[in-house]
Amino acid sequence: MGQMEDLRLFTVIVENHSISKAADRLNIAKSAVSRRLHLLEDRYSAKLIDRAPGRWNVTETGRELYQRALRAVHDFEEIETDFSSTHAAISGPLSVSLPREFGISFLKEALMGFIEKYPEIQLTVDFDDQLVDLERDNYDFAIRITPQLNQALVAEKIGIMRHHICASAAYLAKWGKPYNLQALQEHQLLHFGAAKRGRWPLISKATRKTYPIEFTPALNSNSGDFLLHVALQGQGIANLPDFILKDNLQSGALVPILPAFSMPEFFIYLIRSDKRRMNRRMRLFAQEMTLACL
Repeated sequence: MGQMEDLRLFTVIVENHSISKAADRLNIAKSAVSRRLHLLEDRYSAKLIDRAPGRWNVTETGRELYQRALRAVHDFEEIETDFSSTHAAISGPLSVSLPREFGISFLKEALMGFIEKYPEIQLTVDFDDQLVDLERDNYDFAIRITPQLNQALVAEKIGIMRHHICASAAYLAKWGKPYNLQALQEHQLLHFGAAKRGRWPLISKATRKTYPIEFTPALNSNSGDFLLHVALQGQGIANLPDFILKDNLQSGALVPILPAFSMPEFFIYLIRSDKRRMNRRMRLFAQEMTLACL
């Protein structure tokens, strides 16, 4: 048994609070586990576990070794997984949760590219805007868009989403173009959500001060695509993310309103449970999604 296996054995002993239980889990003799623990303590010239009848305590040195051994074993297993499968077809299950409209409208090409590149991976994609429990619901990843993320999650920021206020030329020809915040409040504002009162925290690009405007929405909806359609039909002013608006802003079908102001940026996060070890499938998916969101 090599040094890495000794470290792995030590983590199992600590996690099971028992040499006997560790032996059962590893399917080896209790005497062998006890002997390897003694050899570890001799190697590091330190007591790692204070054990006596009725007493079982991991020492301070043992706790430090446990934390470092966890990282070392994790890194070693990743190397084994990655390099043993470098020249083999990458296969196995991968389950992800994506925001509905962002996933379908913006990520569909990246998802199709991933499927074509790695056909042996059994990909499951759930489009859902609700928060999910990654462990309970057995997701490898979730992508979420938010100005601030729960710090308890393991998250990587992979992109930025910006919102734009805009309307069709037909709407502006009929109702006029607002040139200040007060005038904007008097227009037909299309609101994402279901609140009776809408609120847009507009930020001055010159001063970086926030000027929130509140209004009674002309229309509420939980679909950005539907609000886009309504705006294109000249029925109001929309405040929507760039992935929904991009083509219509570039073509001139929609005209920016109050370009001296912006909305707060939202961040696109790739999140996973800290209990789930990153495997090669997950790393490849993370790379593809990061490239798509640049």
